Amino acid sequence: MPGSANDTAAAGYRPLLFSIAYGMTGSVGDAEDIVQDAFLGLTRAHQAGTVIADLKAYLTTAVTRLGISYLSSARVRRERYVGDWLPEPVVVPAGQGPAEHAELADSLSMAFLVLLETLSPVERAVFMLREVFGYGYPDVARITGKTEVNCRQIFARARQRIAAGAPVSDAVPSPARRAEGEELARRFFEAAAGGDMDALLGMLAPDVVLQADGGGKTQAIGKPLAGRQPVSRMLVSLLRRARALGASLRLAWVNGQPGAVLYDAEGRVVSVIELDIGPNGHGSDVVQTMHAVVNPDKLAHLGPVSDVARLPEGRTSPGGQAAGGGA
Repeated sequence: MPGSANDTAAAGYRPLLFSIAYGMTGSVGDAEDIVQDAFLGLTRAHQAGTVIADLKAYLTTAVTRLGISYLSSARVRRERYVGDWLPEPVVVPAGQGPAEHAELADSLSMAFLVLLETLSPVERAVFMLREVFGYGYPDVARITGKTEVNCRQIFARARQRIAAGAPVSDAVPSPARRAEGEELARRFFEAAAGGDMDALLGMLAPDVVLQADGGGKTQAIGKPLAGRQPVSRMLVSLLRRARALGASLRLAWVNGQPGAVLYDAEGRVVSVIELDIGPNGHGSDVVQTMHAVVNPDKLAHLGPVSDVARLPEGRTSPGGQAAGGGA
């Protein structure tokens, strides 16, 4: 079939394309659909006899523009979302490093994706292509269909808005830093599971924030919880109840950050927890932010989803008492 060799070569761009689509949508399933649509478009173009000189440029443009269209139609749904919105987690077992199919997951943490939600679809595309994926302005202009001057203006405006929320980190952690983060996560979850409040408090930043996304379908806090004492009490209480139900935690990398997946007694996913770790100013790293995804719709791509935290049928709530499920 015409173009089959090129199609095979184009498959090598799939990790990059997934990362772009995921960064645009915050959804694993929708990102995979967008990438698939881009490849279908490529196949149709080949069948029509279209000569494509640069496969990477063609596919990147297709994925980005499909992402812009997705965001334009999804905005109303996001505005009606119950409780805090978090992206679908990209999860890799601990010890394996960043996600193979999301090669730039380090730059797509949950905190960063939440900040991107403040941008318009085109602003998000321009900012992400430039800041995360390192595209030059001529390429950003070609991909988005804007002028180079316009893209520079859009990027400056978007960066200013993002910087107002939190600093943007584009550094990929070294293997040593990854190992340190994974070890801190291990000690952190062991302390929480064992009810060791002193150890837990020592690993939390004074202004630590816990944010949970239950989508109105599960027990989850309705608004962010801040402070060492409230967050530590919530974690200890949650894991005590989870342990009583036979649940277990397994360390994982979540969006390129240390974290864990909570499973029920039958091995079904209850929630995914991501830890944002940073220096405390005294030579040690601490947990600065925690993100817990409990919405079953955002966990289905990881396997069977538990119903232990699900609210009764027909009941919708912006938040209950649990941060990561259980009860």
